[in-house]
Amino acid sequence: MEKLQNLLSEDAVCKTGFVSIVGRSNVGKSTLLNAMIGEKIAITSDKPQTTRSRIKGIYNDENSQIVFLDTPGVQKPKNKLGSYMEKEVKSSSSSADVILYVVDESENIGKLDNSIIESLKKSKQPKIIAINKIDKLNEEKIFQLIKMYDEIGIFDDIVPISAIKKKNVSELIETIKKYLVYGPKYFPDGISTDQSNKVMISEIVREKILNYTDKEIPHGTAVEVEKIFDNKQKNMIEISVVIYCERDSHKKIIIGKNGRKLKGIGKSARVELEEIFGCKVFLETWVKVKENWRENSNYIREFGYIEEK
Repeated sequence: MEKLQNLLSEDAVCKTGFVSIVGRSNVGKSTLLNAMIGEKIAITSDKPQTTRSRIKGIYNDENSQIVFLDTPGVQKPKNKLGSYMEKEVKSSSSSADVILYVVDESENIGKLDNSIIESLKKSKQPKIIAINKIDKLNEEKIFQLIKMYDEIGIFDDIVPISAIKKKNVSELIETIKKYLVYGPKYFPDGISTDQSNKVMISEIVREKILNYTDKEIPHGTAVEVEKIFDNKQKNMIEISVVIYCERDSHKKIIIGKNGRKLKGIGKSARVELEEIFGCKVFLETWVKVKENWRENSNYIREFGYIEEK
């Protein structure tokens, strides 16, 4: 067996594996994913449930390829969309080689985290816990948190980090590599995500809606990309998107007085898209109502929230 492993190590390209990033909402999972990949893969917001589906971020270096699966924040489902998101978390964790559990600087372990921990106890994969937001803590508090999670007795490694400050992020990646095996790469070099342009555009627009709106409105919106046209004569990409919301009153709020809020959402998204595509972008935005779409399985699938087999 040892001889076989040595042969595999010599012939294989690098260490590879899938890592599922799990945790409750607002602990900084997407911010951490972006920090590890070195570019923006997942949208971020201070609002819970920003991530709705599984996002693959692909980390490459000279001797490894790590495929990160950023999952929706764990919380009790309130509708069919929430149930879909819960299934995404469970599916991602069961198929991963390593589970990366992200928590924040909270000194107490709440109900949701206790529920996640109980679930992790049943999994056989190596489990790493990343204690995020340590930039808010002194050394004594960090040590206390490490001790608290170490006493649970299920984590193979504990790494304190600050995703937003990128502190200890490289140390976390090196820790993950310890639990990977040698094998061929899953994706070609240079690819940092498997998201299509349509998904990427819709997510960026949705991020701006999250930033520009409050309360229930951002959670009741979905973005559908109707057109992407590469206008080579004008060196411009023309994009048309539809923002769906659940009520007429929400539509009025998203559009805003004299269309100002919708213009702000569109401008903010367009600026970021121009940076990504490296050319001018013409972004057309429309707002339509689909009442209670989060409770409608057909609409959920229509907007791209489809469970992976």
